[in-house]
Amino acid sequence: MNYKTKKIVIATGGTGGHIFPAFSLAKHFIENKFDVEIISDKRGLKYLKSNHGLKVTQIETSTIFKKNVFNLFFSVLVVLYSVLRSFIFLLRKKPDLIFGMGGYSSFPVCLVAKILKIPFIIYENNLHIGKANKYLLPYAKKVFVSQNELDGIPQKYERKICKIGNIVRKEIINFKNHKEVHKDDSKLKILILGGSQAAKIFGETLPKIFEKCVKANISIRVYQQCLPSQNKILSSFYDNLKIDYEIFNFSEKILDYFSKVNLAITRSGSSILAELINVKIPFISVPLPSSADNHQLKNAIYYEKNGYSYLVEEKDLNSKLFEFIKMIDKDPRILSQIVEKQKQHSDKSVYENIDKQIYEIINEKN
Repeated sequence: MNYKTKKIVIATGGTGGHIFPAFSLAKHFIENKFDVEIISDKRGLKYLKSNHGLKVTQIETSTIFKKNVFNLFFSVLVVLYSVLRSFIFLLRKKPDLIFGMGGYSSFPVCLVAKILKIPFIIYENNLHIGKANKYLLPYAKKVFVSQNELDGIPQKYERKICKIGNIVRKEIINFKNHKEVHKDDSKLKILILGGSQAAKIFGETLPKIFEKCVKANISIRVYQQCLPSQNKILSSFYDNLKIDYEIFNFSEKILDYFSKVNLAITRSGSSILAELINVKIPFISVPLPSSADNHQLKNAIYYEKNGYSYLVEEKDLNSKLFEFIKMIDKDPRILSQIVEKQKQHSDKSVYENIDKQIYEIINEKN
C-alpha cells in the first residue's frame, strides 16, 4: 500500500513494551511513504537513541494516579503542560491520523486529537486494557488488539475492537535461524532477559539456581542480560562455577542471542513474549509483581494455557525454577513440544491487517 504524503503521528513512551512496537510501526509506515513522527517522553527516548532517521519530538507527561497530594498536584500541572504542548504540535503538524501506543505518555496527544477532530487509534498488546487506553476508548476510532482474549473493555465499545496481532519487528517475523538451535540438545542454552525492571533481581536470584544445576550435573550455557553494575560480580560467580556464559547489557542486537539458545527466562511484558513466540523459543515467564492491574501475570497465564511457555511467579523462583530446568534436562522433548505449539501462532499478517484498517479510515476521512 502506498500512503503517498499522508502524515501520521505515533504517541508512545515509558517502557520498551510501548516503544518497540511504536518503532516497528513507524518503520513500516515510512517504508510505505508515510510522513511519520514519534512523540515520546524522556524514558522512551533512551530506547530511540539510535533512531535511524526517525523524527522524534519529546513531550513530557505524568500519571495522575498518585497517592501523595503534593505529587498529585505536580502531576496535574505536568499533564496540563503536555496537553498544551500537544495542541501546539498537532496544530502545526496537521496529521491525518494518530496512533496511541498505550501508557500515560500517549494520553495527552490522543485527548487533543479528539478535540481537534483528528482520528486516532489506540493499540493494546496486553491482555488487560491499560488505564490510559480505557479512558480513551469512547473517543478512539479503533482499538487494535493483539489477541481476542482482552479484559477490561465494556461491551458497548467492543465494536471498535480489531484484532491485528502483535506488532513486532519484521526481522522477528522473518527470523529463520531458530531451527538450528534445537539440533543440539546436549546442553541447555538459556537466555535471560531482564530489561530495565527485572535485570537486577534476575542477576541476584538466578545465579544461585544455576549453581544448583552445576551440582546436579545439568550442563548449561547462560546468556544473561544484566545491569552494567552487575557485570563483574556475575562474571566472577560464573567463572568460579566454570559455567559457560556471556553477559550483556541492553542490546539492539537481541536477534544474535535468539540464534544461540533453546530456552529463555523472561519477564511477561507483551512485546518480549510476542518476539519469543514468533522466533519459536520456549520460555519460562516470570511476571513483574508490580505491573499495573497485574497485566504481566495475565499475559503469562494466557501463554502457558496455550502451551507456549511455563509460568513461574517471582515469589516461587527459588522453589520452582530449578525443578523446571531439571525436568527439561531429563526430557529435552519438552522443548520441542512447546515449539510445535508455538508454530500454531503467527503474526505474519499484522502489517497487512494494519494496512487494511488504515486504508479504510483514511478513505472515510477523505
